[in-house]
This record gives sequence, structure tokens and C-alpha cells, in this order.
Amino acid sequence: MPTDTAPIYRTRFSPSPTGPLHFGSLVAAVGSYLRAREKGGEWLIRIDDIDPPREVPGAARAQIETLAQFGLQSNQPILYQRSREAIHRKLISWLVDNELAYPCACSSKSLPESGIYPGTCRRGLAAGQVPRSIRLKTALEAIGFVDFVQGPQCQNVGRDVGDFIIRRGDGLIAYQLAVVADDHFQGITEVVRGADLLGSVGRQLLVYRALNFEKPDYFHLPLVVDQQGRKLSKSDGADPVSKYPPTQVLRLALRALGQEPPSGAQSLDTQWQWAVTHWSSHKVPKGPVTI
Repeated sequence: MPTDTAPIYRTRFSPSPTGPLHFGSLVAAVGSYLRAREKGGEWLIRIDDIDPPREVPGAARAQIETLAQFGLQSNQPILYQRSREAIHRKLISWLVDNELAYPCACSSKSLPESGIYPGTCRRGLAAGQVPRSIRLKTALEAIGFVDFVQGPQCQNVGRDVGDFIIRRGDGLIAYQLAVVADDHFQGITEVVRGADLLGSVGRQLLVYRALNFEKPDYFHLPLVVDQQGRKLSKSDGADPVSKYPPTQVLRLALRALGQEPPSGAQSLDTQWQWAVTHWSSHKVPKGPVTI
């Protein structure tokens, strides 16, 4: 029966298990967690383990343990994306069967210097060619959306990227397909993550449309960079998560998100109590933020 009840707000934090949880990732976790609390909804942890060659053994467990040290616990059982691989492949087959995607025999070396795919295999493979990847069809159209933090955005995927990969040449599921499939499966109503992923929204919106899935809202947090302007999670040197005690790290994370706990909030519990009560999404800076 129809219902007037609005869907529960739900967002997620989805780290890749390629190493320890860095400060930039922790900022994304804290920001998404507090946004969920602000909206009275749920915060989920999902492990983005769809790229085994890049995965570091034990990294996922270590990341979950680090989150727990900061009091960050998922409201639902943690989902590992590799467990959804069979569904991902079925969705890709459906897209191909409905002529929304197609096999491609091109390698990355065959692309023009611009990196924009020219649609070489769109009309089918030549005799003797072996399919490598699967690409989603695009068109020369503007894809508009409004990000809560970054404001109005417009991307033209067909012009700037071309038909893009949803299954890689090595047979692995591409991020753009997996993230859409699993956000839909988990009922994610708003994607809260770092601004380094803002450029992927246009592609993901095209996947949502092709699969007839309802799209979420977007909330891209500021990037955290070092004094040289490098993304902190990729920088060399001591990372604040390992360099400082959790209480100091949480204060730094809140500061990066435009929130400043009072000096009296010393423990993790008191900082969280203050943050949940005083959090304001409108104070989150566009970034980047230097730490």
C-alpha cells in the first residue's frame, strides 16, 4: 500500500582496505557520522574491497578497529562489497542486454592523450577482436545536481570522459557500478564523502538512470591537505591518526569540518556529546583545509 512516510535518512562511510585509516578518511567518517546524527538517521560502514590487487591483508580489520577507538560504530552489520559481486555482474549483463552498455576491446594504451574514450567499440567489435571491458553508453548532455556543501554542479560526461568502464579489463567490477549498486541496495539517501570524489558524480548519476534507481543527495566534505597542498591521506610523514592521541585527533577532525569544541571538552565522550548537539552542516567549509 502507498505510504506517506519518508524513507529514513541513511549514509555510509566506505573505505578501501589499502592501508591504515588516514586522517583524511577519518574526517570523512566523522563528517558523515555527524550528518547522520543531525538528520536522525543511520550511519553505515561498508568496506570497498572490489580491487583485490590493491588490498592490504588485515587493512579492513585495522580500519574498523580504528573507527571503534573513536567511538564510531555502524548502525547495521558491516557490508563487504566483494560479497555483492554476483549482483554486480547481473546488473552489468542487464545493461548490456538492454543495449545501455557494450563490450570493449580497447586497452588504456589505445586511448587518445586526452583520455576521453572516442566510442571505438560502440558499434560492435571487429572480427577477431576479444572483449576486455564493459562500457556504459553516454551522450553529449549536461548532468546537473546540487551538492549541499559544494553548491550547484554541472558535468558533461559524454564530452569530458566518454563511454566509461563499468567492468574492468581484468574482469573486476568498476567502482562507478559497484558504488551505485550498493548504495541503492543499502537505501543510502545521501552520499557524504570527500570532495576528491565530486568529479565521479556525473558518471554515477548516469548509472542510476540506466538502472532505473532513485538517485541520492550529495554532500562532499572538504579535502584535508598538508602544508604543501597534498591530499593528507596520500602524503608522506606522520599521520595525525597515528601521531596523536584519539582525543586530539578528533578535535582536529572537527576543526577541519568547521566545528570547534570548547576547551573544556577533553574526553572523547564530551567531544562527541558537544559535536552531536552543536553540529551544523552549514559550517562545513568547501575546502581544501590545511592541517
